Amino acid sequence: MMPAARESLLDAAYTALARRPWSAVRMVDVAAAAGVSRQTLYNEFGGKDGLARALVRREADGYLAGVERALAGPGEPKERLTAVAEWTRSAARDNVLVRAMLTGCWSERLPSPPPAAVPSSSSVPAQRRADGPLPTPRDFVRIVRDRAVIALTGPTATAADAAELTRPCELAVRLALSCVAAPPGEGGVAELIQAVVPRQLV
Repeated sequence: MMPAARESLLDAAYTALARRPWSAVRMVDVAAAAGVSRQTLYNEFGGKDGLARALVRREADGYLAGVERALAGPGEPKERLTAVAEWTRSAARDNVLVRAMLTGCWSERLPSPPPAAVPSSSSVPAQRRADGPLPTPRDFVRIVRDRAVIALTGPTATAADAAELTRPCELAVRLALSCVAAPPGEGGVAELIQAVVPRQLV
């Protein structure tokens, strides 16, 4: 199957999920909305559980791509950490699957595939990846922290430079996640990041 058709199926599944609980989403409706046969859908994902894992994996990848964009943006390190925190908050607000992944709180409306890898016999590389382990909230903290350290230290950084940034980056990520669960008041995420990240990162 072409990657565009796979994306169309995942888009259709996400749209269906916005309208009804995952338990009520039917494979035949997802296939029809994407303009493919139900057999094509089963060939690509193996079944509804495979579709769920692929959907969760895609939304996780989309969130992490946004983290990369925020880190690659202009500004000083503190400004880029603030951009990551603001992206995290907005992504979780706008995408129920991202929110569930970042907080570990899966409602009954959502698919909740186990984070552990499942046996995969798929011939589709993207599905084999989706069948691998899915990130937990703790994984996201580590992944985003480590990407932030790499982005902010630059190619000529020493191990000591990276070590010095690790804790402020983790604090920023954890603060962003706390803002997902309990949105901040006036001043928002940026003011909180400014308060906790050391001055030397300005």
